[in-house]
Amino acid sequence: MAKLNPTEFARDVRREAARVTWPTRKETAITTAMVFVMVVVAAIFFLIVDQVLGFGVRLVLGLGS
Repeated sequence: MAKLNPTEFARDVRREAARVTWPTRKETAITTAMVFVMVVVAAIFFLIVDQVLGFGVRLVLGLGS
């Protein structure tokens, strides 16, 4: 690995950052909203699965009577 002095390193970092395609504000908002929607969907799914499994365990062990 070649050694770079701090000036060359900073120049390379700026060059790489300029090549990055940054998302627009709209793309960021849509992506954020989709993440929140998926978190809610996953939470509801795991709540339902937990309730069903809990009911099954109580039924098998006879703790529900």
